[in-house]
Amino acid sequence: MSANPLAPPRLRFPADASALTARIWPASATRTDDGELAIGGITAPDLVARFGSPLYVVDEHDVQARAARVRTAFTDAFARIGTRAHVYYAAKAFLTTQVAAWMTAAGLRLDVCTAGELAVALAGGADPALLGFHGNDKSDAEIARAVEVGLGTVVLDSHEEIGRVARAAADAGTVQRVRIRINSGVHASTHEYLATAREDQKFGIPLSEAVDAAAAVRAEPSLAFVGLHSHIGSQIFDESGFREAARRLMDVHAELVASGPVPELNLGGGWGIDYTEADEAFAPEDVAEALATIVAEACTERGIPVPEIAVEPGRYIVGPAGVTLYRVGTIKPVTLETDDGSSATRTYVSVDGGMSDNARPALYGADYTARLARASDAPAVLTRVVGKHCESGDIVVNDEYLPGDVHRGDLLAVAATGAYCWSLASNYNHVGRPPVVAVADGTARILVRGESIDDLLARDTGVVAG
Repeated sequence: MSANPLAPPRLRFPADASALTARIWPASATRTDDGELAIGGITAPDLVARFGSPLYVVDEHDVQARAARVRTAFTDAFARIGTRAHVYYAAKAFLTTQVAAWMTAAGLRLDVCTAGELAVALAGGADPALLGFHGNDKSDAEIARAVEVGLGTVVLDSHEEIGRVARAAADAGTVQRVRIRINSGVHASTHEYLATAREDQKFGIPLSEAVDAAAAVRAEPSLAFVGLHSHIGSQIFDESGFREAARRLMDVHAELVASGPVPELNLGGGWGIDYTEADEAFAPEDVAEALATIVAEACTERGIPVPEIAVEPGRYIVGPAGVTLYRVGTIKPVTLETDDGSSATRTYVSVDGGMSDNARPALYGADYTARLARASDAPAVLTRVVGKHCESGDIVVNDEYLPGDVHRGDLLAVAATGAYCWSLASNYNHVGRPPVVAVADGTARILVRGESIDDLLARDTGVVAG
């Protein structure tokens, strides 16, 4: 067999369509002697038999290990330049009370951006003093709640928030620590919807207005200015954007140091992970060393103290640790004409979930890797894994080679779904959101229960009892 002409250039024809590439799958993912996919010491068929499908599966030890690795990388890199680093877990990637507890145990702080995320983090035992609160449109109630619980740092996203947070803190009789989110103007190499520092979008205060914004913060007795914040986007593989953003922030940071203390600098997060063989993710140690070098050089050149540094990874910590399991349904070969006038076949493989449990392919054109939960030596065929929803864009994996004997009833696993899949899940077509299960050492436990039809009807006020 050879590559299908309908396949994109990035997708190589596999020598083994059942192989698991370690950098894409959870650390514990393996195949048993019988060829079954196992995660955390439990096979996919056993997990689905117990919890149903679709099913989000999270390798608990992998999440914890990745969190610890990031913390160690940044702690060590910035200790070498004489300062401290604080790692905030970007909770929007995936948050439950247990995940909050894992992050706290690993020595990470948490970054939240809504009252709901704040409530979950606190319910998970997170120290409010070690939380950051983001958001471009924080309500007065959210700001008041953040101040009330003693939240560590509120990130100001606009000029108007300065006065609103100041009033909330004054009303509470406290001084609230704040950062100013700066739109650095760096054009990160990522999808347009994932780029968060371009000039024409909703986040942050323009770099040219940073000094005036800081002066306004410093003029408020109920606010304590901690420093600047920058986040250029997500799923980024080109380090030049991070370097340039850090340089631009250091210029303004140095200007602000001349007029008062600026103890911290938050450089955000956003480095990508490997979703497919074509991806080449950064190691956190490389990111940490690069940023530490930039900060140290910038401070030396400007003759200013090295600030404490904060970063906000999310996807790196939970993304590769997650897998979604589906049950295969309809198989539909579609023959198409190619550019050279010949024909080729793409096999559509439908599964019992879709864009309700993974919206990223529809939102961003995101690519994923899929494998059957059983091993097979059947010749590989080009497939498109699609969901059950009434949308032609309901695609789970746009292009993948799977064994040609894929059939109804098979279990299919999609890798690297730990970040932004559960967080973005919906009830489209009145499909219940799947459960989330943590696995470790041969044990599985539910982190979030799945939704039933009864759950969906429970909020419908037109349902007649009886």
